[in-house]
Amino acid sequence: PCAGWRMNAADLGPGRIAAVAWRPPSWCSAGMSILPLAQLKAALPRHARLMGIDLGTKTIGLALSDVRLSIASPFDTLRRGKFAKDAEALFALMDRHEAGGLVLGLPVEMDGTEGARCQSTRAFARNLLGLRDLPLALWDERLSTAAVLRTLLEADSSRARRAQVVDKMAAAYILQGALDFLAAAGPATS
Repeated sequence: PCAGWRMNAADLGPGRIAAVAWRPPSWCSAGMSILPLAQLKAALPRHARLMGIDLGTKTIGLALSDVRLSIASPFDTLRRGKFAKDAEALFALMDRHEAGGLVLGLPVEMDGTEGARCQSTRAFARNLLGLRDLPLALWDERLSTAAVLRTLLEADSSRARRAQVVDKMAAAYILQGALDFLAAAGPATS
Protein backbone atom coordinates (compact mmCIF):
# COMPACT_ATOMS: atom_id res chain seq x y z
CA PRO A 1 0.00 0.00 0.00
CA CYS A 2 0.93 3.63 -0.44
CA ALA A 3 2.73 5.11 2.56
CA GLY A 4 0.96 8.15 3.88
CA TRP A 5 -2.41 6.91 2.61
CA ARG A 6 -4.79 5.97 5.39
CA MET A 7 -8.18 4.41 5.06
CA ASN A 8 -10.61 3.70 7.86
CA ALA A 9 -14.17 2.41 7.98
CA ALA A 10 -15.59 5.94 7.87
CA ASP A 11 -13.93 6.44 4.48
CA LEU A 12 -15.89 3.57 2.96
CA GLY A 13 -19.18 5.43 2.99
CA PRO A 14 -22.70 4.06 3.29
CA GLY A 15 -23.47 0.80 1.57
CA ARG A 16 -19.88 -0.17 0.83
CA ILE A 17 -18.62 -3.52 1.98
CA ALA A 18 -15.59 -3.32 4.28
CA ALA A 19 -14.43 -6.88 3.53
CA VAL A 20 -13.36 -6.20 -0.05
CA ALA A 21 -9.64 -6.03 -0.76
CA TRP A 22 -8.61 -2.39 -0.97
CA ARG A 23 -6.17 -1.28 -3.63
CA PRO A 24 -4.49 2.12 -3.58
CA PRO A 25 -5.52 4.67 -6.22
CA SER A 26 -3.77 4.41 -9.59
CA TRP A 27 -1.56 7.44 -8.85
CA CYS A 28 -0.24 5.79 -5.70
CA SER A 29 3.11 4.01 -5.76
CA ALA A 30 5.87 3.21 -3.29
CA GLY A 31 6.46 6.95 -2.96
CA MET A 32 4.24 9.89 -3.77
CA SER A 33 4.80 11.80 -6.95
CA ILE A 34 3.55 15.20 -7.99
CA LEU A 35 -0.21 14.78 -8.34
CA PRO A 36 -2.64 16.41 -10.72
CA LEU A 37 -4.54 18.95 -8.62
CA ALA A 38 -7.83 17.12 -9.22
CA GLN A 39 -6.44 14.10 -7.31
CA LEU A 40 -5.05 16.06 -4.36
CA LYS A 41 -8.18 16.12 -2.22
CA ALA A 42 -8.59 12.32 -2.41
CA ALA A 43 -4.98 11.85 -1.29
CA LEU A 44 -5.34 13.99 1.85
CA PRO A 45 -5.97 12.51 5.28
CA ARG A 46 -9.42 13.43 6.66
CA HIS A 47 -9.62 16.92 8.19
CA ALA A 48 -6.13 17.85 7.01
CA ARG A 49 -5.28 21.34 5.86
CA LEU A 50 -3.35 22.24 2.75
CA MET A 51 -0.32 24.48 2.82
CA GLY A 52 0.28 26.77 -0.14
CA ILE A 53 3.81 27.74 -1.16
CA ASP A 54 5.09 30.68 -3.18
CA LEU A 55 8.69 29.66 -3.82
CA GLY A 56 10.97 32.61 -4.43
CA THR A 57 14.72 32.83 -4.83
CA LYS A 58 15.15 34.55 -1.44
CA THR A 59 11.96 33.67 0.44
CA ILE A 60 9.24 31.04 0.70
CA GLY A 61 5.75 32.46 1.20
CA LEU A 62 3.35 30.16 3.06
CA ALA A 63 -0.43 30.01 3.39
CA LEU A 64 -2.76 27.60 5.18
CA SER A 65 -6.24 26.41 4.29
CA ASP A 66 -8.99 25.67 6.75
CA VAL A 67 -9.84 22.00 7.32
CA ARG A 68 -12.87 22.30 5.00
CA LEU A 69 -10.47 23.28 2.19
CA SER A 70 -12.43 26.39 1.33
CA ILE A 71 -10.42 29.40 2.59
CA ALA A 72 -6.71 30.17 2.26
CA SER A 73 -5.04 32.51 4.73
CA PRO A 74 -1.57 34.08 4.53
CA PHE A 75 0.57 32.39 7.15
CA ASP A 76 4.32 33.00 7.19
CA THR A 77 7.41 33.83 5.14
CA LEU A 78 10.59 31.80 5.47
CA ARG A 79 13.99 33.15 4.44
CA ARG A 80 15.53 30.67 2.00
CA GLY A 81 18.77 28.94 2.79
CA LYS A 82 20.06 25.45 2.13
CA PHE A 83 17.39 23.03 0.93
CA ALA A 84 17.71 20.71 3.95
CA LYS A 85 17.06 23.58 6.40
CA ASP A 86 14.17 24.90 4.28
CA ALA A 87 12.58 21.44 4.15
CA GLU A 88 13.05 20.91 7.89
CA ALA A 89 11.37 24.24 8.69
CA LEU A 90 8.56 23.57 6.21
CA PHE A 91 7.87 20.07 7.58
CA ALA A 92 7.92 21.37 11.18
CA LEU A 93 5.28 23.99 10.28
CA MET A 94 3.21 21.39 8.42
CA ASP A 95 3.27 19.10 11.45
CA ARG A 96 2.47 21.88 13.93
CA HIS A 97 -0.52 23.09 11.89
CA GLU A 98 -1.70 19.66 10.69
CA ALA A 99 -1.19 20.35 6.99
CA GLY A 100 -1.54 17.06 5.14
CA GLY A 101 -0.50 18.23 1.68
CA LEU A 102 1.08 21.00 -0.35
CA VAL A 103 0.10 23.22 -3.26
CA LEU A 104 3.22 24.67 -4.79
CA GLY A 105 2.95 27.64 -7.14
CA LEU A 106 4.37 26.86 -10.58
CA PRO A 107 5.81 30.00 -12.26
CA VAL A 108 4.61 29.32 -15.81
CA GLU A 109 5.59 31.93 -18.42
CA MET A 110 2.88 34.21 -19.78
CA ASP A 111 2.84 32.25 -23.06
CA GLY A 112 2.21 29.00 -21.15
CA THR A 113 5.71 27.58 -21.49
CA GLU A 114 7.84 26.38 -18.62
CA GLY A 115 11.23 28.02 -18.16
CA ALA A 116 14.11 27.68 -15.71
CA ARG A 117 12.02 28.80 -12.71
CA CYS A 118 9.51 26.01 -13.39
CA GLN A 119 12.34 23.48 -13.57
CA SER A 120 13.66 24.77 -10.24
CA THR A 121 10.19 24.56 -8.66
CA ARG A 122 9.64 21.01 -9.95
CA ALA A 123 13.07 20.02 -8.56
CA PHE A 124 12.14 21.54 -5.17
CA ALA A 125 8.90 19.52 -5.20
CA ARG A 126 10.69 16.26 -6.12
CA ASN A 127 13.29 16.87 -3.41
CA LEU A 128 10.55 17.42 -0.80
CA LEU A 129 8.88 14.18 -1.89
CA GLY A 130 12.22 12.42 -1.54
CA LEU A 131 12.22 13.36 2.13
CA ARG A 132 8.55 12.84 2.97
CA ASP A 133 5.73 10.93 1.36
CA LEU A 134 2.93 13.51 1.08
CA PRO A 135 0.28 14.71 -1.36
CA LEU A 136 1.71 17.55 -3.45
CA ALA A 137 0.30 19.34 -6.48
CA LEU A 138 1.44 22.26 -8.59
CA TRP A 139 -0.78 25.24 -9.44
CA ASP A 140 -0.17 27.89 -12.11
CA GLU A 141 0.89 31.01 -10.25
CA ARG A 142 1.00 33.44 -13.19
CA LEU A 143 0.41 37.00 -12.04
CA SER A 144 -0.11 36.02 -8.38
CA THR A 145 2.53 38.41 -7.06
CA ALA A 146 1.36 41.16 -9.43
CA ALA A 147 -2.25 40.74 -8.25
CA VAL A 148 -1.20 40.86 -4.60
CA LEU A 149 1.00 43.92 -5.14
CA ARG A 150 -1.85 45.69 -6.93
CA THR A 151 -4.15 44.95 -3.97
CA LEU A 152 -1.55 46.20 -1.49
CA LEU A 153 -1.01 49.38 -3.52
CA GLU A 154 -4.75 49.99 -3.67
CA ALA A 155 -4.83 49.58 0.12
CA ASP A 156 -2.11 52.26 0.31
CA SER A 157 0.33 49.92 2.07
CA SER A 158 3.81 51.29 2.65
CA ARG A 159 6.74 49.83 0.76
CA ALA A 160 8.04 48.26 3.99
CA ARG A 161 4.64 46.68 4.73
CA ARG A 162 4.35 45.33 1.17
CA ALA A 163 7.80 43.73 1.49
CA GLN A 164 6.73 42.06 4.77
CA VAL A 165 3.54 40.46 3.47
CA VAL A 166 3.77 40.02 -0.31
CA ASP A 167 5.19 36.48 -0.30
CA LYS A 168 2.70 34.98 2.16
CA MET A 169 -0.16 36.82 0.46
CA ALA A 170 0.98 35.45 -2.92
CA ALA A 171 0.99 31.96 -1.35
CA ALA A 172 -2.59 32.56 -0.16
CA TYR A 173 -3.58 33.74 -3.65
CA ILE A 174 -2.08 30.56 -5.16
CA LEU A 175 -3.69 28.29 -2.57
CA GLN A 176 -7.10 29.98 -2.91
CA GLY A 177 -7.03 29.44 -6.67
CA ALA A 178 -6.32 25.75 -6.10
CA LEU A 179 -9.05 25.48 -3.44
CA ASP A 180 -11.56 27.13 -5.77
CA PHE A 181 -10.61 24.64 -8.51
CA LEU A 182 -11.07 21.72 -6.09
CA ALA A 183 -14.47 23.04 -4.98
CA ALA A 184 -15.61 23.40 -8.59
CA ALA A 185 -14.36 19.88 -9.37
CA GLY A 186 -16.75 18.43 -6.79
CA PRO A 187 -16.31 15.75 -4.14
CA ALA A 188 -13.01 13.91 -3.86
CA THR A 189 -12.83 10.49 -5.41
CA SER A 190 -10.05 7.96 -5.26
